[in-house]
Amino acid sequence: METTCVASVRNVAIVSSAGAGKTSLCEALSYMAGAIPVLGSVMQGTTVSDFEPEALRHRTSTSTSLLQFPWNHTQLTLLDTPGALALLGEPMAALRAVDAVVLVMTEQIGVRTELARLWARINDRELPCLLFINGLDKDGASLENAVEMCRTQLDCLPVFLTMPVKAGGILEGVVDVRLKRFVRSGPGSAKAEPLPVPTHVEDEVSRARIRLVEAVAESGETLLETYLAEGNLRDDALLEGLRRCIATRHLLPVYAGSATQNVGVWSLLDAVVGLFPSPAERGEAHPWYGIQPETQDTHKRKGTGEEPFSAYVFKTIIDPFVGRLSYCRVVSGRVHADSTVLNASHHVREKLGHFYRVLGKRHVPVDSAEAGDIVAIAKLKDTHTGDTLTHEGSPLCYPGLGLPKPILSYAIEAKSRADIDKVGLGLHKLIEEDPTLEFSRNDETKEMVLSGMGQFHIDLALEKLHRKFGVDVILHTPKIPYRETIKINSQAQGKYKKQTGGHGQYGDCWLEVAPLPRGRGFIFENRVVGGAIPRNFIPAVEKGVHEAMHEGPLSGCPVVDVQVAVYDGSYHVVDSSEMSFKIAGSMAFRKAMESAHPVLLEPVMTVEIDTPTETVGAVMGDLNARRGRILSVNAQNHIEQIKALVPLAELLRYATTLNAMTAGRGSYAMEFAQYDEVPRDLVGKILEKRKTEGQAVASHAAH
Repeated sequence: METTCVASVRNVAIVSSAGAGKTSLCEALSYMAGAIPVLGSVMQGTTVSDFEPEALRHRTSTSTSLLQFPWNHTQLTLLDTPGALALLGEPMAALRAVDAVVLVMTEQIGVRTELARLWARINDRELPCLLFINGLDKDGASLENAVEMCRTQLDCLPVFLTMPVKAGGILEGVVDVRLKRFVRSGPGSAKAEPLPVPTHVEDEVSRARIRLVEAVAESGETLLETYLAEGNLRDDALLEGLRRCIATRHLLPVYAGSATQNVGVWSLLDAVVGLFPSPAERGEAHPWYGIQPETQDTHKRKGTGEEPFSAYVFKTIIDPFVGRLSYCRVVSGRVHADSTVLNASHHVREKLGHFYRVLGKRHVPVDSAEAGDIVAIAKLKDTHTGDTLTHEGSPLCYPGLGLPKPILSYAIEAKSRADIDKVGLGLHKLIEEDPTLEFSRNDETKEMVLSGMGQFHIDLALEKLHRKFGVDVILHTPKIPYRETIKINSQAQGKYKKQTGGHGQYGDCWLEVAPLPRGRGFIFENRVVGGAIPRNFIPAVEKGVHEAMHEGPLSGCPVVDVQVAVYDGSYHVVDSSEMSFKIAGSMAFRKAMESAHPVLLEPVMTVEIDTPTETVGAVMGDLNARRGRILSVNAQNHIEQIKALVPLAELLRYATTLNAMTAGRGSYAMEFAQYDEVPRDLVGKILEKRKTEGQAVASHAAH
């Protein structure tokens, strides 16, 4: 199976909120194109897209699947993406690889947070888009209501391209508004039957076609002049104008139907091929821009086969049978399997393995790939998601994926001591597949910490960890990385004197400690005059201070934001040594800290919360109860965005609370802002808790 001409390729992401029927639509599109013999079901676990055990168990997509097949002389690549908010990184990564998007929506689910955020990313990338209103076979389902939600909440100009036709409450087919024909279809047949428009919808269809022609005519002066002069547009002019409107995002074409009943799917399949741009057309209008690694100059690729080879890795799969698979969008040029290319992101050479086209879990070998193709490449050693592969003579790095940051963290502990190393190895493999997961070992709290986009995201990771690596873990609330600092200046002497049989040990220094502004860290000064301490021992004093800063006097947490000056001391010509002055410096610092009014600091996060207008009061009230400080409230795209500073200790399970307050429509992102002093009334509780935890750890270690 060889590559196809770039003009006859369509790369399309299918995105929606969870439950809108995206996977069912991909199944129906594959069925209508003849890529699969029967129409599968999400509920029965028989779709070609959802094949991983986690997806079958939860009855929802958990990872982006590729569906590649030919239809009507065109090579189609559909990316079926998860819809859950906690898995938002998957569709966001997929949008980097495609030239167009099908947005799936139902009236029942509406425009949720994840759909609004995806729409914002689609707008940022200026991707051509079609809207498929699904579920119109349901009782009471209204195409007009669903479209009005999109118009008001996504701020777009929807225009009907197909309209549903019902008889006796049964969805029989759709009318193609542009061609004015009725297309009958159903779940039992992969064929669509074009028929005349039923008389009872003729007037409605005529009005919809007039609105379509007017919307297209308004997109260009020539078309508008023709329309004003003739009162209509010829079919060829309307088609060409519609393609241009979609490419420039002047309007949002609306297709109606039911994926599970296979109604309206033929018309959508026809639109994907006939109305969406090819990679060549997309690349001409929106080239890929990258940075030349050595010169840092910006270069562009229009996506032609004549340009130097470059490809972007947008997803990695660790397949139990094939091994590592890197899903690549070939941006420019041509490449053969088993070629050697440059990973420009890490400046290492890569020997390419076998190439595959993908249909769910089925892999079909191909010999080569060219501009516009999406292929899976096997067994790349040093290449990860977000990397750029290029011709060695023309290196270029495309920008990273820009994925959302994790918001929920757990400390994890292997159930079996023998599995500790397996936990780290397994999670690092999972992070290769899903970069929105993060795993770290906190040297301060001695914990392994797993962070994700939400509870569902964490649960999926642990299910995969068990299935793929045979490892089970216990989850704990992670410890907060508190800090200590001081409020006033203080001085103290550290004198270390020890006599042994041979040379003794003698070090003596006086230190002054003073508070620094928050975030300044640590400053050390030497103010010794007259040789009270020889210069060669001053670094040893500083080293002793550094070591003592690891454990403050209040809670044993690291000390920050202090200035330390050594200003006096004494030494012995025989017994003084670097070790003696290091110990003396440590002793002096600890004494000075105790009398400098030490205080406990806690990490504070900048939190940006998107919430529907009707729940903004509840969200702000909850933030105040969490010791949050509201910085701003702004209306953005029919939602309210609240920005606040909130202590990390109050946000450990915030995702669950926000979901409950906003009925799943709220979302948030956070990043570290600063350390602030813990209120006095909470310090005692925190210190007591840390003491109890320390005793429990000591008891566990003893046994």
